[in-house]
Amino acid sequence: MPKILLVEDDPNLGMLLQEYLSAKGYDTDLATDGNQGWQRFVDHAYDLCLFDVMLPKKDGFSLAKEVRMSGRDVPIIFLTAKSMKEDTIQGFRIGADDYMTKPFSMEELLLRIQAILRRYHKTDETQQPATYQIGSFSFDFAHQLLTRDGTDVKLTSKESALLKLFAQNKNQPLSRSFALKLIWGDDSYFNARSMDVYITKLRKYLKDDESVQIVNLHGEGFKLMA
Repeated sequence: MPKILLVEDDPNLGMLLQEYLSAKGYDTDLATDGNQGWQRFVDHAYDLCLFDVMLPKKDGFSLAKEVRMSGRDVPIIFLTAKSMKEDTIQGFRIGADDYMTKPFSMEELLLRIQAILRRYHKTDETQQPATYQIGSFSFDFAHQLLTRDGTDVKLTSKESALLKLFAQNKNQPLSRSFALKLIWGDDSYFNARSMDVYITKLRKYLKDDESVQIVNLHGEGFKLMA
């Protein structure tokens, strides 16, 4: 059953959409503000996000930016009462997959969700790499091997999971909180210190290629430059 995150502050519309999508076979979580929506996103895996633009505490555009920075490739549809062209353009620049202006047809929304999920699932099936190229290194996640010039380094499970997350988001910001919750389960102080140790180890493994760096992004997280 596909899982959808719905963030809508109008309680009537939110409940209506949740009930409708649930009836159509989608496991739908409802959040009523941007902060709650972000917490749900971090804590669970979703196949698609529906974000109202005008949300309390954190607007839909800001929420979508954080989702894109997380490194998790999830389609986003914006729901909004606004119909200004500038808002539509901003939504697509952030990385929206679709944009619907209220009031809208439930049936049309369902068809758009179905079309986007079909496209994403096809992409997932055809584009998942067997190995990741990181500068002059080849990273085989399944066998936890980092290879350069015929020399293999056997990685631990945590090192492999973290390097895979970096490789999937190469040259893109990666949220510290998202990485911690995805790999360690929560973003506690002690887990954060543990992750810093693993990042130091990865930097050591990658140091032979000067074009490859894991850089700190103040207040955001990290970025694998390669």
